[in-house]
Amino acid sequence: MFKRVALLVLTNFAVMIILSAALEALTQIPAVEDALSDGEFDTEIYFWLVAAAFFGFGGAFISLALSKTIARMSTGAQVIAQPRSEGEAWLVGVVARHAQNAGIGMPEVATYPSDDVNAFATGMFRNKALVAVSQGLLQSMTPDEIEAVLGHEIAHVANGDMVTLTLIQGVLNTFVIFLSRVIGLLVDKVVFRQRRGWGPGYYLTVFLLQLVLGILATIIVMAFSRWREYRADAGGARLAGPQKMMAALSRLRAITAPAHLPAQMRAFGIRGGGVLALFRSHPPLEKRLERLAQSR
Repeated sequence: MFKRVALLVLTNFAVMIILSAALEALTQIPAVEDALSDGEFDTEIYFWLVAAAFFGFGGAFISLALSKTIARMSTGAQVIAQPRSEGEAWLVGVVARHAQNAGIGMPEVATYPSDDVNAFATGMFRNKALVAVSQGLLQSMTPDEIEAVLGHEIAHVANGDMVTLTLIQGVLNTFVIFLSRVIGLLVDKVVFRQRRGWGPGYYLTVFLLQLVLGILATIIVMAFSRWREYRADAGGARLAGPQKMMAALSRLRAITAPAHLPAQMRAFGIRGGGVLALFRSHPPLEKRLERLAQSR
């Protein structure tokens, strides 16, 4: 985890420094230099460089650090500290076997009260994750299909998908905050000739760019989320067996009711939602089945 964090943080700062250098070069253009002659722009660039990294990464890391708590609170998931039935003992045993075969620490295992046929995994550390399944899934699927779903979720944990998705979101948040503010300052000072403080040009530009860049960032994050679902399906097939994974995905495809995980957990479920393809956290189940069949 720490190598992945360090690499993405360093990459983020490297690109931000390059962007700052490019903006510095832009300020050497005579017309722009004249508009920025009060000297405030340079100071504000560095202020937003630090603030964007702090708020962009800070928010993402806080979300990741609290992910298990948020998941339990938002879904009502109850961790199985001590199995109280044969079914719970079987569930914990399957997760333990998958975790051992995947080379990760034993996750917390939980169930949550929902008719939605779904499951999710979350957590900041791959050796201290949380895997939860809905009562609807336990009632609707065969033991083999449940085993495959659990394999899929354990594959997410083993692949470090929660951390990577959060880091990507943090990098993109940083860019959205930084670029929208700095371009807003340029428009305010160069186009609207605002000499002191922030004028209407700044606020309007920031609002529009936050909207546009935020949409583009979401498209990128969702594209990665869809790609990681294919990897988790392949991981589930390795852990539980290809036939069981195919059967589980086929069962999910037959379910017409939409997924009902809370918004902050949706990307981590076995099933996703969304109407427009670019904003879907999960690929269509038909494509997942096709990709899995091709990999056999």
